[in-house]
Amino acid sequence: MELNYKKIGSGQPLIILHGLMGMLDNWQTPAKYFAPHFEVYLVDQRNHGRSPQSEEFNYQVLADDLFEFIYTHHLHDVNIIGHSMGGKTAMKFAQNNPQLVDKLIVADIAPKSYPVHHHEILEALVSVDFNELKSRGKVEDHLMDKLKVKSVVHFLLKNLYWKNKGELAWRFNLPVIKRNIEIIGAATTDSVYDQPTLFLKGEKSHYIQDEDFELINEYFPQAKVLELSNAGHWVHAENLEDFVKYSLEFLEV
Repeated sequence: MELNYKKIGSGQPLIILHGLMGMLDNWQTPAKYFAPHFEVYLVDQRNHGRSPQSEEFNYQVLADDLFEFIYTHHLHDVNIIGHSMGGKTAMKFAQNNPQLVDKLIVADIAPKSYPVHHHEILEALVSVDFNELKSRGKVEDHLMDKLKVKSVVHFLLKNLYWKNKGELAWRFNLPVIKRNIEIIGAATTDSVYDQPTLFLKGEKSHYIQDEDFELINEYFPQAKVLELSNAGHWVHAENLEDFVKYSLEFLEV
């Protein structure tokens, strides 16, 4: 699958993978700080952003897409940053292809299995009827009525675009995501990745708990875990300064 991407900077390759219902646009600000040191590839994963859509959607095919991307662009010794779902893709890829990865940064996700917890968001998205809601403002009002949390609604609205004149649509493949949502919580414990790995957790996030450190160390024995203060799950957006600082220090820039 030929994934949509944006490339900036020069140097050793650094691939950045977004989370569920995200897109490469979410990472353009952090990428500007990495670009002076790396050739940064911002990638839309399948069923997201401007990449192709498919009925197949699990971590194996996401990792296979990344392998194809690296092979097609003739990359080697890549560094990878993955957030949430993108972090799981990155972990699985590194476990299966350690010879292609130099260093790995995992943003606010552990290799464990997670229970489904996106039901409310998915139901709110499914309830959006573009035949009735024909403006961004009306979609925003509808989602605010359902979800109440402005930051979540604004994150989702970044995926809204004009498919045709007068016709709004989501960039992510909502039916496939909804159908495979349990798979998105799957563990990424295929094998051991025994190379430098940095886990960045948000102070206010519950995605990485102290009891997860044992599992992290089992499958990523060279891992270290750092906490970003005043940040929730979107660590790169909520504490950009420390996210960039810790990442560049780990990458030895």
